[in-house]
Amino acid sequence: MTPPASVLVIGCGLIGTSIALALREHGVDVHLDDTSRSNLELAVSRGAGSAEPVAAPDLVVVAVPPSGVVDTVSHVLSTWPDAVVTDVASVKTHLAARIAELPGSYRYVGSHPMAGSERAGPMAASARLFEGRPWAVTPMAGAGERSVRLIEAVAELVGAVPITMDAESHDRAVALVSHVPHVLSVLAAARLRDAPRSHLSLAGPGLRDVTRIAGSDTALWSDILRSNAGEVRALLEQVRADLEGVIASLGLDEPAVDGILESGRAGTRLIPGKHGERPIEFATVFVPIADHPGELSRLMAHTGESGVNIEDLRIDHELGRPVGLVEIAVLADRADVLVEALTARGWPAYR
Repeated sequence: MTPPASVLVIGCGLIGTSIALALREHGVDVHLDDTSRSNLELAVSRGAGSAEPVAAPDLVVVAVPPSGVVDTVSHVLSTWPDAVVTDVASVKTHLAARIAELPGSYRYVGSHPMAGSERAGPMAASARLFEGRPWAVTPMAGAGERSVRLIEAVAELVGAVPITMDAESHDRAVALVSHVPHVLSVLAAARLRDAPRSHLSLAGPGLRDVTRIAGSDTALWSDILRSNAGEVRALLEQVRADLEGVIASLGLDEPAVDGILESGRAGTRLIPGKHGERPIEFATVFVPIADHPGELSRLMAHTGESGVNIEDLRIDHELGRPVGLVEIAVLADRADVLVEALTARGWPAYR
């Protein structure tokens, strides 16, 4: 389907501004609106679109927190009677039930790009945010076919992969893969508040991995969790049962701890791999690197010369030293090839 020629994005936070930037790269005429004047001005300054009013947009993207979606969609449906409308909130069921009662609701199609960052606001936005990421499309009964196809086309245009599902399935899914993991990250990070500094000095990449998303916007996540409370509560009760089993078994000759650890290992193997493929076994090659300009690009060039494809990459910094540790994830059967190639070029690489 032909992408929209004119789009109005309401809400210039991370997601709204990223959508606008991505659409602008494809020549779409984008207009912006936000109750926050500063967010609007920042988004405009980044080239995300114009703050000038739009007479008749083909599509309106509502990128506001869940609590503001229904009122905003209602306003949009009545103000632009020919526009298709979508929102990008991370919860759908209770929103869809209320929006279904609005005049013109057949022009509304819920959606949710599964992309984001612990950073917030228009300055954190990126036109590349959605590339390769799932984009849930949740049409209500009675949604117009043209409206559904348009939202799918927009998702594909910005590099995402549209996945159509009903609102209830969406909310159960995001509770599992997003909302509960966020709560668990927050709980782990909260334990650090009163920790002695000497304990925190032992922190490594594992702690950073677990707690990274805990730094996300509090107001937004409070809104999200309230909006999907039933699904999140049900999963947290299951987590609580597992946790109580671990607590009861610690220090005893009980299999519960081993069982939980093994079930976690099994769960990681079910997470889709790159491009949505089945998970593939990777190995990590570690390379200490001096923390000054040019070293990382030199390492990447030498890695490219090895003929080994990089599947993932991260950099950690050594405590008290101007040295970084680059972790290069590659296919397991190619790790030794990379170690040998980098070692031959003077890098202290190891597995």
